[in-house]
Amino acid sequence: MNDKDETTVADDIAAGSLKTFAIETRGDSFSNTLQERIKGDLLAYHLTYDETEPDIVISVGGDGTLLQAFHRYSYCLDHTAFVGVHTGHLGFYADWTAEEVKKLVDCIAGESFNIVEYPLLRVTVSYSDKNEQKTYLALNECTIRSSEGLLVADLMIKGEKFESFRGDGLCFSTPTGSTAYNKGLAGAIVHPSLASIQLTEIASINNRVFRTLGSPLILPKHHSCQVKPVNEDRFIVTVDHLSTLHEKVELIESSVAEEKVRFARFRPFPFWRRVRDSFIG
Repeated sequence: MNDKDETTVADDIAAGSLKTFAIETRGDSFSNTLQERIKGDLLAYHLTYDETEPDIVISVGGDGTLLQAFHRYSYCLDHTAFVGVHTGHLGFYADWTAEEVKKLVDCIAGESFNIVEYPLLRVTVSYSDKNEQKTYLALNECTIRSSEGLLVADLMIKGEKFESFRGDGLCFSTPTGSTAYNKGLAGAIVHPSLASIQLTEIASINNRVFRTLGSPLILPKHHSCQVKPVNEDRFIVTVDHLSTLHEKVELIESSVAEEKVRFARFRPFPFWRRVRDSFIG
């Protein structure tokens, strides 16, 4: 049962320790039907439906649904675990199919399981006109773009200038997020046992005048990366599926978060098998 090859195993949890649950659904009719079925079966097992402080959140849909669930319950990551049921194409975060819902319900109600933890990305935006910061947690990635045209910014590592960037934007990803947008940017796939963030460039300009490294950077937990505007101080910052316009930006810092996301693992599903099944088949 123990799957230490996947990532950090936080705890081995005894059977019957899950008392409360919530369900996040994609919203289509099939996913909603499964939601009602799961809810009814777990209530029959005398678990309590609790959308405020659930022990476990069941995502019914795809990876986007699980991202939605993560952000809804990001305030209680220290004691809430997640598990995914995919109702369409195979989801990277979803361990269970619609046909396995009965087995999943039985496992939640009565079987011992593991809690595995994945690293998260912390993004902090500082502003030049006020002594204020906004902080976000990302499960997959954060992207930074100019609000108008080319992104021109200085890139710093641990506060020391590394390069000047000109291009469409920058992407910072978690290890599990390295299989998402980062992969489409030719970034590396990183095992989630490595607490790190990866920086990949989005269509950088490289010529005789402007140069960047042009390769993905993988930074360890004790390193942080800062993006400082050169001229334009209006940035579009996306955190997973959420996009926000920020004005009068002084600095955007990305680092490995102290918080982690917790997944309930009722059966082994090693990371490299997950990658193989998602991309190779």
